[in-house]
Amino acid sequence: MEKTGIYINAKDIKGRIAPQIYGNFSEHLGRCIYEGIYVGENSAIPNTRGIRNDIVKAFQNIKLPVLRWPGGCFADEYHWKDGIGEKSSRKKMINTNWGGVVEDNSFGTHEFFDLCEQIGCEPYLAGNLGSGTVNELAEWIEYITFDGVSPMAQLRRENGREKPWRLKYLGIGNENWGCGGNMRAEYYADEYRRYQSFCKDFSGNRLFKIACGPNADDWGWTEVMMKNLGSWHAQGLSLHYYTVPSGNWDKKGSARDFTDEEYYETMRKTLYMETLLTRHGQIMDRYDPDRRIGLVVDEWGCWYDVEEGTHPGFLYQQNTMRDALVAACNLNIFNSHCDRVVMANIAQAVNVLQAVILTEGAGMVLTPTYHVFDLYKEHQGAQSVYCYTDTAQAGGKIPAVSASASVKDGVMTLTVANCSLEEDTEITADIAGFDALSADGRLLCAPIKALNDFDSPQNVVIKPFTDISTVDGKVKFTVPSCAVAAVTVKGK
Repeated sequence: MEKTGIYINAKDIKGRIAPQIYGNFSEHLGRCIYEGIYVGENSAIPNTRGIRNDIVKAFQNIKLPVLRWPGGCFADEYHWKDGIGEKSSRKKMINTNWGGVVEDNSFGTHEFFDLCEQIGCEPYLAGNLGSGTVNELAEWIEYITFDGVSPMAQLRRENGREKPWRLKYLGIGNENWGCGGNMRAEYYADEYRRYQSFCKDFSGNRLFKIACGPNADDWGWTEVMMKNLGSWHAQGLSLHYYTVPSGNWDKKGSARDFTDEEYYETMRKTLYMETLLTRHGQIMDRYDPDRRIGLVVDEWGCWYDVEEGTHPGFLYQQNTMRDALVAACNLNIFNSHCDRVVMANIAQAVNVLQAVILTEGAGMVLTPTYHVFDLYKEHQGAQSVYCYTDTAQAGGKIPAVSASASVKDGVMTLTVANCSLEEDTEITADIAGFDALSADGRLLCAPIKALNDFDSPQNVVIKPFTDISTVDGKVKFTVPSCAVAAVTVKGK
């Protein structure tokens, strides 16, 4: 058995962990929206105005704070007026990015805001800069948020919504270095400044405008954007990074059939997120030392080859304990960078990539990744505190243990991922600045290839974790290999 020391100073506060770090991303891609979140009012699957009740309940359980929509690459070919009004008369289109299937626009602006209201989360819109117009985006904001007399407000009322919605988060374009227009950073920066100028704050609503940031380690893109953005132009800059085990986008690797070596390589690649946040943060600090512009990691997670026999354009993949460990490590990293990272959105919410939920007909499965979000939810809104981990190497490639700690309302939450395939680890958490009286916890532990499917949806579930001691300011417990633990420490 390995030994790991975790050193925590509750008086050394890094910042508040924005709840939005625990956000999700939903795109018109495969079965994320249709057959996943939205089944229509006439479905036999229990729903409220076409939105699955079980999906809403599952998101409420993990305190989903924010949901990004409608893309992704789909956002820069989405024209919002096609998705309002009587469903039978809405325009149909071909989803050229994802599978060439017909998009009937039955899930549009009203349905998305209804979904967010049912869940109790904030909406995050990705606006169309790539193929849209300034006027189109400006009118969408007016339609959603204006409470006065105007053509767009009147159109909203005619479509059944008298009062405006509240909208805080607005992304202006998506991946404009790629599917959103293949733009140069300098060109996009000018376009962003132009578009955002016409996205107004109406009726007391205040927009948090997010510019398209870099693809992974494109440091030059961040440099150009920060030179051209001030906090009066943007409040957020996005970052996209996917963990691709093989490093080869043509043959990414299987979601469920992988070797130990491939597992450790997956973890090594996902831990690169630490480098990305550090180096992009350093560039941002040079131009924005007061950190008025937040980093928004609005697409992250594992990207594998699709499951055999499924549509190649639908990006459907299974989700194993490997994915749970990926999620745990990334969330720990986001917590530790909460002084710059203000939001993160895993890709994607349902049935696509590293989904937290899978559906098949009336069936619904909560994935191992979902359970990590459940374990970590008490970090939301807490103060991130100094947390250093002294741990062995696992597989010769990665630190065996990843951890983060936060304090809220006199309670400390410590989350720990043991990424070793072979060794349990005995944790001694030495805590300063916090009088630890008692501790208990919850544990997610299963073989690395374990998954939940529709025949066995309870293979990987959270269990109580009670073998924890608190003595002289130290909290001691053992985390098995391939496990994620959340320990709640109560103080005086």
